[in-house]
Order: sequence, then C-alpha cells, then structure tokens
Amino acid sequence: MTSLFTGPEPAARYIDAANRSITVGGTMFAYRELGARGGVPLILLNHWGAVLDNFDPRIVDGLASNHTIIAINYRGIGASGGKAPLTIDEMARDAIALIRAMGFDQVDLLGFSLGGMVAQDITLKAPDLVRKLILAGTGPAGGKGIDKVGPVSWPLIFKGILTRKDPKTYLFFTSTPNGRRSAADFLKRLTERKMDRDKAPSVSAFLRQLKAITAWGRQAPQDLGSIRIPVLIANGDHDIMVPTINSHDMARRIPNAEIVIYDDAGHGGIFQNHADFVSRALAFLAV
Repeated sequence: MTSLFTGPEPAARYIDAANRSITVGGTMFAYRELGARGGVPLILLNHWGAVLDNFDPRIVDGLASNHTIIAINYRGIGASGGKAPLTIDEMARDAIALIRAMGFDQVDLLGFSLGGMVAQDITLKAPDLVRKLILAGTGPAGGKGIDKVGPVSWPLIFKGILTRKDPKTYLFFTSTPNGRRSAADFLKRLTERKMDRDKAPSVSAFLRQLKAITAWGRQAPQDLGSIRIPVLIANGDHDIMVPTINSHDMARRIPNAEIVIYDDAGHGGIFQNHADFVSRALAFLAV
C-alpha cells in the first residue's frame, strides 16, 4: 500500500507539507501528504467550509509520528477544482475515487464534523477500503439537530463578524474561561503556516456544503450496525453544532465502537484536548 508518489519523503510537519494535486475523473483535487511512508495511510476529512489550512497541526503532526497522513480538500473547496457537491453521497464517492486513484487498497479514515459524515458514507459504500474509522464532532444520517446546523450557526457567525473574532471561537468551543483559552490557542495554531497557504473557500461552496449537511440530517438513518470495523468516536460534552447525543447514538449503533466525551468542550473537543486525542487515536490505530 504505497503512495502513488515516489519522490522525496514527505514533510515531517504539517506546516511544511507541500501542496499537491491529483486529477480524478477530470477534476483536480488538492491535498497534502506528510509522515513516514508505508503501512495503512490515514486520510483526513475536514469540516464545513474547511480548506487544507483548517486541519489542526498539533493533531496532524502527532498522528504523522507513526502514520502516513493525507489531508484532502473536497471538490470545489480551496484549491480543488469543480463545484462543491450538494450531498454527502457525492463527497463520499469523490473520496473513494480519489483514494483509489492514489493507489491505496485500504486506508484509515479520520472525519471531523462534515468529514465524519463523509467517512461514515465511505465506509458503508466501500467497506473493504476502510480498516479503522475515527469520527469526531459528527453525527449519523438523520441525526438529532443536524438539519439545524444552519440556524444554529448563522447567529454565531454574525457574532464573530461583529466582535472581529473567528466564528469558530463560538461554534467550536464553550464560553467558559477554559473554552475561550482553547479557542485562542487553536486559532493561533491555524496561522502557523505562513507560506503556500490554501485558497479560501468561496461563499458558493460554503452554502452548497451547508445544503449537503442539512440534507444529511433529514435523510433516513443508515444501517450503522453493518459497520464491523473498529470505530473511535470523540466529541465534547457541549457540542452545539452536531449535538453530542449523536455521538452516543453512533456508539450505541456501531458494534465495535468506543467513545470519548471531553468535559467542558464543544464541537472542537478534539482540538481543545489535542494531546489526549492524539494519544488515544495512536493507540486505537496501532491495535
């Protein structure tokens, strides 16, 4: 299971990882690769409106210590070409085609928020492709409150504009002193890369992805009991975007699932507790 690429070893740190691209089905997809080559690669699938610069470098670097990491952009997001899909189904099919075009016959997946929805759908569509699955800050198809992500988010997005703060301050973290400190630290980490940053998402792509999330929240539940691989579920105890009850629901329905819920943490619980999450994820992937 070697990468399609045979050049120099990828960077050891995410902030130094080169911007790369691969064309699949006529569409160019942007991605970054890092860590030592060999073994089963870990594919990172990110949140609503996220580009490559929105992956937490502490988490990526921690996981890259033992794994090949490939962080990808969805169609129509950042430097990737095409138009952003309106369904999770299309995003999952894109990701499956991308993984196979890279030459992998088996991968691990880490999906955060929207990425966790895509990761579930990939696993159900191509069960032989996925060895282990990590779902963070996410929920199942038809999950409680997922179709309300827009109404919940818009007031806090506008609050961010009015207070001149990144909306993720309010969307991803609690309003406690601990939450606010964690938000500031996380947002600072996202600015560590100074050169060759990804292209910002367009308003159109942002809105199209929201439609995909809303549709996911309204569609019929999927048969999560058919997911027989090991699954690690993580979230904060106060996720206002994808309510934490959805994490418990997935853990109950997936046979080989383990769950960690972080205290005084929100949607971005894995960022607030990045050291603990990396340790847990490495142990989970190593077994």
